[in-house]
Amino acid sequence: MTFDLEKIQEMWEKDSKIDPDNLHTESLNIPSLHAKYHDIFNNLYLLRKRAEQQRKNIRHERYEYYSGKADPDVYIENPFPKKIRDKDTMQKYLDADERLQQINLKIDYYETIMSYLESILKQISNRTYQIKNAIEWSKFVSGYS
Repeated sequence: MTFDLEKIQEMWEKDSKIDPDNLHTESLNIPSLHAKYHDIFNNLYLLRKRAEQQRKNIRHERYEYYSGKADPDVYIENPFPKKIRDKDTMQKYLDADERLQQINLKIDYYETIMSYLESILKQISNRTYQIKNAIEWSKFVSGYS
């Protein structure tokens, strides 16, 4: 399964609806909904961890490159005429590095989806309360009919 925000939003748009005519069934569906979104959350958590390790590896590789300590073959393919020695300048080059920017965006994307999933999981956890209130409301309304 691919984990893109748009697809998860579409799934939740469908799953978030509570059928007021089948509140008991809706109540029974809470554990499976929770499991579904928690599985997605766990998979994204692991993908983010993997991406964070990739970022560390890329950062180290790029640090070596910009400091002039990389394998000489690297400079044949992609020359870099400077050897950066001070920390501030190195940080500026690392911040501007395209490969690091890409992995940082990937991590940010995973974190955005995980934040969205956390809010879904909270809503699912509160669903019992919502259903209970809907049942009480329907009893209250039917008492006045």
